[in-house]
Amino acid sequence: MGGALMISYNKLWKKLIDMNMKKCELKELTGIGSTTMTKLNRNEPVSMDVVVKICLALKCNIDEIMDVIV
Repeated sequence: MGGALMISYNKLWKKLIDMNMKKCELKELTGIGSTTMTKLNRNEPVSMDVVVKICLALKCNIDEIMDVIV
């Protein structure tokens, strides 16, 4: 694969706003740690387990919370 991949979680933050949910509430609901939340805030890669936990908690699909930009 060529250049670096860039990940954007902007869809996640918009979804939280639409759901009137704060980031700390998402953290509690999913059980993800502070380090992982920092990675999400910085648009850094996180494990698929984390992505799935978020999707289950928000009852959504992966494409509703993140974009992979090549």
